[in-house]
Amino acid sequence: MSDPENTLLIETTKGPIKVEMRPDLAPGHVARVKELVREGFYDGVAFHRVIDGFMAQTGCPHGTGTGGSGKKLKAEFSKEKHVRGTVSAARAMDPNSADSQFFICFEDAPWLDGQYSVWGKVTEGMDNVDNIKRGEPVRDPDKILSIKVAADAG
Repeated sequence: MSDPENTLLIETTKGPIKVEMRPDLAPGHVARVKELVREGFYDGVAFHRVIDGFMAQTGCPHGTGTGGSGKKLKAEFSKEKHVRGTVSAARAMDPNSADSQFFICFEDAPWLDGQYSVWGKVTEGMDNVDNIKRGEPVRDPDKILSIKVAADAG
């Protein structure tokens, strides 16, 4: 049974995606994502960087990959593997530079293991993730229409 307080219900232009968050792996990241979700931060945000066979990245309010919420997070690296469906925090070269951006792996990406903060896993809707329009940058990108914490959805 999933924990509604640690489950995200993401509505995208490609359909729904359900993510189980992992506060056991990255409590700071999960807390920040929930805070941003409850503020409506992600509503309308584009999947700005989508690389076939690798991942779909979102969470930049500008849709360019250049922005965030303005609050950096400390790295919470773990032994959790980057496999198909993993949700992980995007960051710059500085390991402690993650903010609001995150990515969902299309395929296993072992070169990321131990270097990015894994905070969730897609449990439903991976077929919708697979259908997100590709590009770097993406022309006319797919978007997050809304995200809700399942405990708040009624």
